[in-house]
Amino acid sequence: MPSKNSNFLNDDLFNKKTKINDQIERFKEIVDSNLIFDSLESIEELIQDCIDNEKFDDALYFVNRLIDISPYNSEYWFKKGIIFNSQFKFYDALECYQKSLSLNPSDTDVLIEKANTEENLGLIEKSKETLHKALDIEPNNDDVLFNIGLLEQREENYAKAIEYLKKVISLDKNSSEAYFELAYCYENMEKLNNALNCYDKFLEIEPYNPNGWYNRGVILAKLEQMENAIESYDFALAIKEDFTSAWFNKGNALADLGRLQQAIECFKMVLKFDVDDDASLYNIGNIYEELGNTVNAITYYSKAIKSNGSYYEAYIARGYCYDLIGKFQLALRDFNKAISLSKSGVDAWFAKANLEYSLGKLKEAVLSYKKAAVIEPGNFDVWFNLAETYYELGDWTEALAAFEECIKLNASNATAYYGKAKVSFVLSQTQEAVECLKTAFKLDPSIKKEFASEYPEIKSSRLFKKLLGET
Repeated sequence: MPSKNSNFLNDDLFNKKTKINDQIERFKEIVDSNLIFDSLESIEELIQDCIDNEKFDDALYFVNRLIDISPYNSEYWFKKGIIFNSQFKFYDALECYQKSLSLNPSDTDVLIEKANTEENLGLIEKSKETLHKALDIEPNNDDVLFNIGLLEQREENYAKAIEYLKKVISLDKNSSEAYFELAYCYENMEKLNNALNCYDKFLEIEPYNPNGWYNRGVILAKLEQMENAIESYDFALAIKEDFTSAWFNKGNALADLGRLQQAIECFKMVLKFDVDDDASLYNIGNIYEELGNTVNAITYYSKAIKSNGSYYEAYIARGYCYDLIGKFQLALRDFNKAISLSKSGVDAWFAKANLEYSLGKLKEAVLSYKKAAVIEPGNFDVWFNLAETYYELGDWTEALAAFEECIKLNASNATAYYGKAKVSFVLSQTQEAVECLKTAFKLDPSIKKEFASEYPEIKSSRLFKKLLGET
């Protein structure tokens, strides 16, 4: 039965194509026989059919024949402009629209199409001027108002766009398109509740529109109403099962709620319809990693990399997994690959440095931390790890400078002061060490236990207690 249905549909499509091809040939014969005047209305309909079926050359042939016999018909020039615009011949389209307007200057439909073509050419101010000319002719033309709103929206002038889209709705309470675009504007202005209200209005008019339910889900997720977001994605999927973005976002929402197995199933549904979706493969890997299933995590990160050889994050994630199971050389290879993909990626340098530190390659770790610090000089963790590595190497001066940089970046971090104190002791800068210890103990009293464990002889010294003000 399914194959019969499929054949029927194919046959139907074939018959439609055959029918329009037959019409084209028949009317070309009529034109060539100089009988065009008897078939003007039919040829006009055929031109539209040709445009709808992307037979632009045939449409152009017929509209040119009509213009030959009626060169002052503004509608024919308008139609020719639409054909050129469909072929991305924007300058030719503009010439036709200008000719049409010279014959009928108050045709707002032509002005709208002319403005759209001007926008396609990047002539934004000219496009606005054309639309406002149309608005002067018909101040309550909702198509004109809508197109001005869209143009302002694309220019990210959201407040202006909202003004025009609201005018459209005041003229037509059932303008679903206006509500949809209005929601988009509110979302970009971070007015999420307003956006949600607009999508609700849109869905009252078009309850079976999957994009409306999907976008509503996106807004609800941004409002951290995950259960409601999932419900909206489910409506979108009930209407359109292969809506991969809805499956993907539903998976993310489920993951945020900790429903990880269900999230995996959603990402696998994305893969059912798009087998090479690297983001879904990566997310499945991420969930398996979170579940402690490192082997499966590596498998899916590898699939993501196979799908997209430039997937920077996947290389880093797989590198961490390799590090976790003791495959250090493979981890190092992945971190190096990530670095080669993004010279400005601090995460890869940091991951590589941490691995080198763990392997006892302290000098290499220093170089990697320094690379990370150059890329992101305000990264506290990078500077702290660099300071600790210098300390391990016995490079006291550099360690001191790095701990001081940590303190500049985060003056409330007790461990940075404690690190500086330890270096200061080594450098015999006792007073500086004591001041740093006082600050560290004040910020985090638990560090006193660590200090007592590391320096029992100093901790028990009466002189030192006096310096700390403990006696």
